[in-house]
Amino acid sequence: MGKLLNFTENVVRKSGKHIVKMRNESHIDITYKDVGELVTSADFASDQIIREAILYYYPDHRILSEENFTSEGNKERFDGPLWIVDPLDGTVNFAKGLPHFAVLVAFAVDGIVWVGVVHAPEMGITFTGIRGNGSFFNGKKLQVSSISKLSESVVGTGFPHDKSQIKSALTRINNLATSCRDIRRFAAPTIDICYVASGLLDAHTESLKYWDVAAAGLIAREAGATIGHAGKVPDNIPNDLFGEEIICSTPGIFKELFNLLQKND
Repeated sequence: MGKLLNFTENVVRKSGKHIVKMRNESHIDITYKDVGELVTSADFASDQIIREAILYYYPDHRILSEENFTSEGNKERFDGPLWIVDPLDGTVNFAKGLPHFAVLVAFAVDGIVWVGVVHAPEMGITFTGIRGNGSFFNGKKLQVSSISKLSESVVGTGFPHDKSQIKSALTRINNLATSCRDIRRFAAPTIDICYVASGLLDAHTESLKYWDVAAAGLIAREAGATIGHAGKVPDNIPNDLFGEEIICSTPGIFKELFNLLQKND
């Protein structure tokens, strides 16, 4: 696992350095996905760097990446060795010149995540984790906050790209805003979940995808976070990789937060 972590950290750093260079040199093209989600040429460049490295060193492994998800066969097969990749989380932040964006890669076997790295190149921070061996921020061991009351907590959340789903998100925001100390929306959920791991946030909740929760979820769990879902986890999706209505929090507020989010139903 240590060898896999070193490989993963090196490749996300290489990718992060490249996309920052692209932006600094104004070599960024912007397009949109079906639901109005912004995507840039840096997303695809980052994906290519990561994909080429994985296929060179681990040619028998499969890759599940956000930017190739719709074109890859057996896209929801989780058996065997699988790399889960988000080549650029926080694309809108990246395109606007904001620092909250990250490159992230996780390694899983049979749906269980063993290694995860989240690298935010503009902020110079890297979160890493190995299952059963803790998680770290720039080499410093992570630990969730000790908050035990939801009313004293600061909670991260986000909004869906698909505006047809905005109503339930606004209900969630209203429930959170009236029940916790404050809410934050940095628009890069993998960083938010890592902030829970480091105690900078007390919880994070929203509906996410496989690549949003694989690496960051491992890092948070290894720091002592409790992770669950306000809704039911489908039988065909591993718990480590399911992101819909995810709740990641310090253990002291998980039950209270879980009960609050049931109001969305």
